[in-house]
Amino acid sequence: MAPSSGLFEMEMIQSASPRRLECLVDPQWELIDPTPDIHALFLQFNDTFFQGTLAGCEVRWSPRMTLCAGLCSYEGRGGLCSIRLSKPLLSLRPRKDLVETLLHEMIHAYLFVTVRNRDRDGHGESFQFHMRRINARAGTHITIYHSFHAEVRNYHQHWWRCEGVCRKRPPFFGFVKRAMNRAPGPSDYWWSRHQASCGGKFVKVKEPEGYTNGKKKSLEGSKRKIETAETDNTDSKMKRSKSESPSKPTQNQSQITNFFPFSGTGQKAESSKNQCDKSQNSPPKNTK
Repeated sequence: MAPSSGLFEMEMIQSASPRRLECLVDPQWELIDPTPDIHALFLQFNDTFFQGTLAGCEVRWSPRMTLCAGLCSYEGRGGLCSIRLSKPLLSLRPRKDLVETLLHEMIHAYLFVTVRNRDRDGHGESFQFHMRRINARAGTHITIYHSFHAEVRNYHQHWWRCEGVCRKRPPFFGFVKRAMNRAPGPSDYWWSRHQASCGGKFVKVKEPEGYTNGKKKSLEGSKRKIETAETDNTDSKMKRSKSESPSKPTQNQSQITNFFPFSGTGQKAESSKNQCDKSQNSPPKNTK
């Protein structure tokens, strides 16, 4: 049975908002607004279905969550909670799935805020009451679970399999499938249980096509860029040192004074114009 305070809230909401709304998942919305703003939807749904009680709740996209479409986390004692929506999974689904997933998580948030229901996996009488209430008013089809198996399989391309006895045990038969290249280890919550019951070693058996080659090419390309930059830097330093240092004769070269010794007094060369002026101004020599 739901708590009495929860039932009281149910009766208040049911009596305050009996009017049926325009269908929130009508196919025309896929053309009018295929990628809605989740914050605008949250504010609209909070006022329409939850009497504005979720003001202390936030909603945001999660770019790395690939196991489930949505998650509601409870933070602190003041009724704060956070709703995360899977960007990878919901970006492949129709707008309808985004709306219903958001409403599903908002029901969890509402039960936590009003009656401190922290059971994330609990979809009992209270949850189902609000689920049916919103479905009746908005034409939605909110369900207890919303796992998109095809999309999850599409992203989970890194596979490991245990070499121990658990490879013969259903339902996983030793397989661990992930979207990230992170091998099973002590950071997994089930690791200690696996070590106690099996203790086998996990070996990677599958990864995305071209993943290893692409990573290797990327590293080789980065190495070539570094080597090219170092070569260019060395060449520029050599050119700069040559231009700055004065030229000196090498061992195979000799100065011209070694062959034509000069021991006179140097004079400054003058322009041809100055020479002409001097010849014109000087008196003529007597010739006999």
